[in-house]
Amino acid sequence: MKLCSSVFDPEELSALGRLYDSAVDALPPSMRSQENRTAIAKLILERTAAGEAQLARLSKLLITLSPQG
Repeated sequence: MKLCSSVFDPEELSALGRLYDSAVDALPPSMRSQENRTAIAKLILERTAAGEAQLARLSKLLITLSPQG
């Protein structure tokens, strides 16, 4: 397992939380398992550690995939 050792300020944590919530909400209810929630959280943290540009692309992708998007 790859560990993320970044430190985030409160605004970043809030944005990451909203991104996570949006990603989980975009899943059909039958796919909102703890395993999938954990995978989403890891993906967000890994991409955030890789850079803000990737986080922005991930956010746009999740919005696009969302039934509300």
